[in-house]
Amino acid sequence: MAQLSDDCFAFGGELMPAAEALARLADTTEPVAVPEEIALARAHGRVLARDVPSEHNVPPHDNAAVDGWAVFFDDLKPDGDTRLPWSERIPAGQPLGHAARRGAALRIFTGAPMPDGEAGAPGPDTVLMQEDCREEEGAVVIPPGIKKGANRRFAGEDIKRGDVILRAGRRLKAQDIGLAASVGLTTLWVYQPLKVAVFSSGDEVFDPGAELPPGGIYDSNRLMVMALLEALDCEVNDLGILPDRLDAVREALESASGAHDALITSGGVSTGEEDHIKAAVEALGHLHFWRLAIRPGRPIALGQVGRVPFVGLPGNPVAVLVTFLRFARPLILRLAGAADVEPHHYRVRADFDYKKKKGRREWLRARIHRRADGSVVAENYTKGGAGILSSAVFADGLIELPEEVGLVEPGMMVDFLPFNEMMR
Repeated sequence: MAQLSDDCFAFGGELMPAAEALARLADTTEPVAVPEEIALARAHGRVLARDVPSEHNVPPHDNAAVDGWAVFFDDLKPDGDTRLPWSERIPAGQPLGHAARRGAALRIFTGAPMPDGEAGAPGPDTVLMQEDCREEEGAVVIPPGIKKGANRRFAGEDIKRGDVILRAGRRLKAQDIGLAASVGLTTLWVYQPLKVAVFSSGDEVFDPGAELPPGGIYDSNRLMVMALLEALDCEVNDLGILPDRLDAVREALESASGAHDALITSGGVSTGEEDHIKAAVEALGHLHFWRLAIRPGRPIALGQVGRVPFVGLPGNPVAVLVTFLRFARPLILRLAGAADVEPHHYRVRADFDYKKKKGRREWLRARIHRRADGSVVAENYTKGGAGILSSAVFADGLIELPEEVGLVEPGMMVDFLPFNEMMR
C-alpha cells in the first residue's frame, strides 16, 4: 500500500515553504501501484512500468520519402537535364525483386523499399520528386541540382534495434502508443490505476440536488477532486460527506485505509473546534504538515493513516483546486509510478498590477489573450477570493508568484501554469 516515511514533512517552524514541501514529496514518495501487462490499445494514459527497448529498426529498410523516381546519383549530369529510360515500378510493400541496373530510373512510391544494386553493389541512392521531372516516351527527364541521397530514408533512421524508445515512469500519450506500435509491440507493462478514496466534511455541506437548509452549501469540492483524480487515471471511490464528529471521521478514515492507496478529504483541517480531520489523522497515523506559506490554501495537510498517504485539502473551492494541482497531483502521480510530475512553467507578460506579501508563494487565476500587436499577455481575475470558483472557469491557468516577489506590474514576466496540462 502506501510508501511515505514516518518523518516526512516534519518541521519546526509555523509555516513550511512550498518549495520545501514539494522537495520532501519528491524525496519520500515511492510508487505503490502494481505493474500489469495490458494490450497496447488500452495503454493510453497509463504510467509505463518498464523501459521499452525496440527489437526492430524503424524504418525496417531504406525507402523512398516521396512519390517519384529512384536513380543512381552518378548517372545524373551536373549541369544539364538527364534523360533516363524507365520501365519498372516499385509500389510500397512490393520490393523490386531483383537488382537495379545503372543507367535507368525506377518509378517509386512513398515508403517503397529502395532496391539493391547489381553484384552486391549499392543500389539507387537518390529519389526525385515526380513534380520536378517530366516523362517523355518511356523515359524521364531530370533537371540538374538534386543532392545525392535526397528523399531517401535509411533503415533505422528513426529507431535502431536495441534503442530504448520509452522510459519507465512515462504517462503514455497517443504518440507513445504509436511509437510502440511502430516497433511491432502489442502489449506494454504499465502500473495499475491507484485506488483513491475521496471524502468531504462538514455538517453544512450537502450533495447537489438536495434541498438546502438554512446555512447549507452544495458540495462542489468532492466532485471537482474526483474529476481531477479521474483525469490522472485513478480508480476513485466516492465516500460521501463526513459529519462533524471525531468518532465518525476517525471510523471512516480507518475503514478506507484498508482498501485504498491514498485518501483525500476537503475541509476539516483548519483550527476550528469542528475541524476533526486533523485530530483523526493524528490518532490513526501521522500528520506531517498542515500549514504552508502559500495563498490560497494554507491549511493543506499531508500525512498518513497507518501507511496510507492522506491529503487534507482546504475547504474553499479555489484553494482546493490550487492545492490539488500543486501538491496532491504530484503526490498521486509519484504513487502511481510517474517520473515527470511537475507542471511546465511558461513565461508570459503580466497585463495587470498586483501586490503580495513576500515570504509566501501565491497563485492567481489568469486568462491568456493576444493583443492587437500580436503579443501574448496574462490577464488576472479581478476577484481573488479563495471561494470564488467562477474565477477558475474564467482562467486558462495559474500565475505562480514566488516568495521573493512583492509586486507585479504590467509588462513583468511571470510564470504561467496552464490548466490543460495539469488537468490530464
